[in-house]
Amino acid sequence: MGLAKENNLVLLIAKDRKRFIIRLTSNGELHTHRGCVKHDDLIGQPLGREVTSHLGYPFLVLEPSTHDLMKEIKRTTQIIYPKDIGYMLLKLNVKPGSRVVEGGTGSGGLTLALAQSVMPTGRVYSYEVRPDVLALARKNLERLGLDCYVDLKQRDIAEGFDETDADALFLDVRTPWQYLAQARQALKGGGFFGSIVPTTNQVVQIIEALPQHGFADIEVEELLLRPYKVVPARLRPMDRMVAHTGYLIFARKIDAPDASQWFTPRRGRSRARCGEV
Repeated sequence: MGLAKENNLVLLIAKDRKRFIIRLTSNGELHTHRGCVKHDDLIGQPLGREVTSHLGYPFLVLEPSTHDLMKEIKRTTQIIYPKDIGYMLLKLNVKPGSRVVEGGTGSGGLTLALAQSVMPTGRVYSYEVRPDVLALARKNLERLGLDCYVDLKQRDIAEGFDETDADALFLDVRTPWQYLAQARQALKGGGFFGSIVPTTNQVVQIIEALPQHGFADIEVEELLLRPYKVVPARLRPMDRMVAHTGYLIFARKIDAPDASQWFTPRRGRSRARCGEV
């Protein structure tokens, strides 16, 4: 049974769908527009239950998801959308124990998700050139208790990465094609590379540069998220959807005399089906 424990983060959801993430402390209190909830009334109690404020207003008590945590971080820079991050984690094969390098920490949204995925035995190495932005990312990670899985480094990635034999590397910078040599040096053979850019002009530049730096199996993808109104009698899409947020580029580091021979547009259906892998 999942219990709400002291020093753990919990999510409280009000009936009007407002959400509150708090770290439970003895004698602590959450003050909301619907009254006060005492932390001691939550500590040691099962998650998933209903509690009431001193005004009698109900809240659901749940464990926060990575998506919930990302929405709570303070930011001064645009973060990558959760819909893109979830897919990126799959494409980069990020899992517990992975060593992942990130170029462009920003406010730490992706860093947070990477740390959640590699823990408890993996490590994230994140680089950011701006000290003020890096300081905010550090505070966000410390608030969520994830800083122990991340090495934050203030450096221009043009100078290279300290790491070698990394399992995956992701670039969230304006001109990622300028840092592919550095990315190659940091990755292990067959390592996973990813990047995100907002325009097709940038996509063209990076996919032209990737084979020149020994990368293959190149893919460019875009994700569109369409939420629905959860009303059984009138189920229909929301009036707004999260459409274009960026182009995702993925590739693998290879060791071949001519990487460009592997740079061929995919046609038809994938042959990697059940029983053929």
